[in-house]
Amino acid sequence: MNNGHKIIIAGGGTGGHIFPAIAIARALQQKEKDIDLLFVGAKGKMEMEKVPEAGYKIIGLNIAGMNRSSRFKNITLPFKLMGSMMKAGSILKRFQPDVVVGVGGYASFPVLKMAQARGIPTVIQEQNSFAGKTNILLGKKAMRICVASKGMESFFPKNRIVQTGNPVRKSILSADMNRNKAIASFELREESKTIFIVGGSLGAGSVNEALLAHLDELIESGVQLIWQTGATSFSIVKKAVEKYKNRIKVFAFIKEIERAYAAADVIVSRAGALALAELSVVGKPVIFVPFPLAAENHQVKNAVSFVEAGAAGMIEDRKAKEVLVAELIQLIHDEEKQQKWAKNIKRLAITNADSRIAKEIFNLL
Repeated sequence: MNNGHKIIIAGGGTGGHIFPAIAIARALQQKEKDIDLLFVGAKGKMEMEKVPEAGYKIIGLNIAGMNRSSRFKNITLPFKLMGSMMKAGSILKRFQPDVVVGVGGYASFPVLKMAQARGIPTVIQEQNSFAGKTNILLGKKAMRICVASKGMESFFPKNRIVQTGNPVRKSILSADMNRNKAIASFELREESKTIFIVGGSLGAGSVNEALLAHLDELIESGVQLIWQTGATSFSIVKKAVEKYKNRIKVFAFIKEIERAYAAADVIVSRAGALALAELSVVGKPVIFVPFPLAAENHQVKNAVSFVEAGAAGMIEDRKAKEVLVAELIQLIHDEEKQQKWAKNIKRLAITNADSRIAKEIFNLL
């Protein structure tokens, strides 16, 4: 029989929510071996696959977010929310958690809202420098709000905020692969400058289009690419780069992302909170292309904070097709700028955020 504490971790939707959630779960297990952990996610989202792969139980709620491009598709939202609230209530009644942790994403709201209604302590992990409306609402009754950025008092009660940073996957923190070994694992050339394109766990359509539009120009500059396209664009990109298959390695998703980080001289990335946390640890020069439809425009705000710290470059999504490749070619040939950005981004790294968050959770028990 399990005599440990019981904790629910709710949320997901993208790697930016899921991977930190798994990192928190592992940190909790390190502090208490027989802890009983249950994840709650959204049906059809990537947590339903990634969480069991990491060895944890998960229950899916039938919930979705607001569709910003089609109001018609939002008609069923109130019913989905009501159904999810009821199911969240029954999960809480059956599992009887000591604490519920919300990491953001669709499933976070109904589970934390129902937990707060029942007087169960809740913890929010707010990953972005600009808090989302859901977390602001939940933050009114949360016992702890673990944040990555300074100045979050405008969103949450000051006395419950703890600056912990964002959890980074252990595989990245403990990666010891050098550049040459990593380059060889992708069957690329050591002497060529390598760009890693990573559009988040789901890919980035505008970044993929920008590169395809200027592919010849990019390759003629002497670089080689490791390209995570996302599942949607994979077959199109794979076909388009066939003639450069010795210089461009294309993947829908790279599971061992630490290899790609190690191989890269320069990185192009979206500006989600997880990306920023990981890239700070990796310490490589980055050009951010923030996702323009992120809630509260938080990706742009995330990227701007790094640009202002002299730690990265940023290109607006709508300008990517026009200027991304030219900026990349310029950066690849500017060693001084690469060194400056790499040095400054490394200063922003927090390597023990997962154990800091676990400590705050245990302080409530």
